[in-house]
Amino acid sequence: MNTSESPLAELARSEKPIGVGIVGLGAHGSWAERAHLPALRAVPGYELRALSASSQQSARRSGQTHGVSRTFGTAAELAACDEVDLVVVAVKVPHHRELVRTALDAGKSVLCEWPLGNGLAEAEDMARQAHDRAVRTVVGLQARSHPALAYVRHLVADGYVGEVLSTTVVGSGGAWGATVGPRDHYVLDAANGATLLTIPFSHTLDGLASVLGEPDELRIRLASRRTSALDTESGQPVPMTAADQVTASGRLPGGAVATFHYRGGMSRGTNFRWEINGTEGDLVLTAPTGHLQLSPVTLEGGRAASTGLAPLTVPESYVRVPALDPRADAPAYAVAHAYRQFLDDLRQNTSAVPDFAHGAARHRSIASAMTTP
Repeated sequence: MNTSESPLAELARSEKPIGVGIVGLGAHGSWAERAHLPALRAVPGYELRALSASSQQSARRSGQTHGVSRTFGTAAELAACDEVDLVVVAVKVPHHRELVRTALDAGKSVLCEWPLGNGLAEAEDMARQAHDRAVRTVVGLQARSHPALAYVRHLVADGYVGEVLSTTVVGSGGAWGATVGPRDHYVLDAANGATLLTIPFSHTLDGLASVLGEPDELRIRLASRRTSALDTESGQPVPMTAADQVTASGRLPGGAVATFHYRGGMSRGTNFRWEINGTEGDLVLTAPTGHLQLSPVTLEGGRAASTGLAPLTVPESYVRVPALDPRADAPAYAVAHAYRQFLDDLRQNTSAVPDFAHGAARHRSIASAMTTP
């Protein structure tokens, strides 16, 4: 992690707000609108000062919608703005490397959504560029910042389940199922890098690693049971080259077994269940979708003489952004806590939030674990 002193750290320590510019903040339902916008407005220490979109006209329209006065038709103009200290790249994966390079060339710190790059080579290149420019970076692997995961991390470390014996994750991706919305065709094309493997599975893998340690001997296998999805608007089939089944297994530090199964679409049964089983107890996390990074999380546990599970409430001390509700504001909730932790990292010279080097390492762990059918 890059923890060297930076102008952004000096700004954070001065208690002046960090000026943020978002690349990809649209006016109608973009991820930046659903997650980054409410997150930034809920965390003191940031100020949204600029946005850019695909054209000056669309940027101006978005600025009017969101109350942002500085609007730009290109990311280069946004990155050159003196009022912007941190550039947030929240667009489709194939554009990440080009836009991140633009921001880095302008000397700006960058938060880039996950996946960091469209494949390992791009991610490593972006991490190398950030390292060479010695700027602070963040990659959008926010699941580990969710208060529920922070609490589970401490429960496991404090011996709630005893020695961990195994952990099992089952999740549904929502997309990559029988139907697809007209705006989501791009996730069906494996060449775009936004797949069941790289999005929900990888977010959850990173969150699990933050709690139980990095899996060793990880082996990932993909399968395509569906080769198309019906467009919900036109009713026409859309080709799907991205796999709709992901299975993985490995061993945790200490020898515990880890298994995963992610499937496309939604299940009539379980859409997310993560069990941690140990010699003294069990912890279970559930959610309405397999996207741990953007779903409300329910936590249950049982140990010692208990023969069942009981609800576990996340203590208030883990909730660093009280302005947001974990259910009503679910897409923004973990993102906001990542922003809050990044402020702490800047002020305390720590590195709890994943940076580009971490993002490249996560890409590397996935690439090295892939097996042929």
